[in-house]
Amino acid sequence: MLGASQVMSWEALSPAWQSRVHGAIAAESRPDCIAYPNTVEQLAELVTCAHQHQWRLLPCGHGSKLSWGASVTGADVVVSTQHLNQVVEHAVGDLTVTAQAGVGFAELQATLLQTRQFLAIDPAYPQQATLGGIVATRDTGALRQRYGSIRDMLIGVSFVRHDGQLAKAGGRVVKNVAGYDLMKLMSGSFGTLGILTQLTWRTFPQQETAQTIFLSGAATDIRAVTAAVLRSPLTPAKLDLLSPGLGPDQGEQFGLAVQFQSIAAGVAEQGERLAAIAQPYELQQQTLSDVADDTCWQTLTAALLPDDHPENLAIAKVGILPAQAVDWLASLQTTLAPGTWRARLHASSGLGLLQLSCAHNSPEQLTAVRSRCQAAGGYLNLLDAPADWKQQLDPWALDDAARLLMTRLQKQFDPQGRLSPGRLR
Repeated sequence: MLGASQVMSWEALSPAWQSRVHGAIAAESRPDCIAYPNTVEQLAELVTCAHQHQWRLLPCGHGSKLSWGASVTGADVVVSTQHLNQVVEHAVGDLTVTAQAGVGFAELQATLLQTRQFLAIDPAYPQQATLGGIVATRDTGALRQRYGSIRDMLIGVSFVRHDGQLAKAGGRVVKNVAGYDLMKLMSGSFGTLGILTQLTWRTFPQQETAQTIFLSGAATDIRAVTAAVLRSPLTPAKLDLLSPGLGPDQGEQFGLAVQFQSIAAGVAEQGERLAAIAQPYELQQQTLSDVADDTCWQTLTAALLPDDHPENLAIAKVGILPAQAVDWLASLQTTLAPGTWRARLHASSGLGLLQLSCAHNSPEQLTAVRSRCQAAGGYLNLLDAPADWKQQLDPWALDDAARLLMTRLQKQFDPQGRLSPGRLR
């Protein structure tokens, strides 16, 4: 169907790919092969064949986040969209871009920057991530502060259904006729509702300059300054709370990282206003501009999500009420082993990531952290962890209502449960 060059047996896979796939499958069994369709039509034909033979499919792009979430119960074929890597249309004047799901995030950003536009997301593993994987895992990053979430930026989506039929929703302009909002539904679906093939995004003008200000100090002072910034007319592009030891020269203090993007005069004025807000408090301040500004955010992301995917780390996505974010970070100091964890929360949404060492902490300790989140009306999803941790912990910990809703959706979109089976159990 695809040709020998587009199908690779399990034995022929590189150790890195075998490790990624093993990290995604709970069972000891392994898939027969990984398939790389070159066209949407080939992908549809493959899925049709799988539907007829009742093969279990594990969709992915480059596989950088293949192990995130609950492990699938088994897979017969891994389907990679990385050969679906064409930019279909960039409507510069309309500020939209349409690209296939296998297009690399870094490559698309480089293309958009030629017209001084960009995608307003900063996902995990930016050099490896594909657009389809970013949508499937709803991986927005710190730019959510100013530009919103994946669901806010996605205006069109095409995908292959469980039976091989093509489906699409939305369009290539920002204003669309309202209907069943598949863009929002596919965001965070983890490959369980269909295999993404094409996506249309809003783009944004590249700003003239950017500057990041790091504030560090006691938790009480960071809490007060954060609340004041959120009440102020300041418009930061990024506003992140940092656990001790995560930011530059932060030491054992808590941190607040604030990035402003605008014309040079606007950035300078907002920096001065931030300094005035922070002045009454005993906080250290560090300002980074130009290349140093961009590098520091890359370093923050890499510190929490290292490219080499160490096996002894657990990564969790956290949601907490913004007003309780600093207190939650402080509570980790007494719940987790000192010096074995890092966390970063987006201050206005309370969403973020927690990284902890599995060698120095236990599943019971992470359960205690989750319980504190839930008691405050939040949640903790276990994205990545060793297999024994995922066996002991429910990665999603959905309540009964949410689990029932997900079950009904999956039955509508994948009645046989052949797409990423068990991923959202």
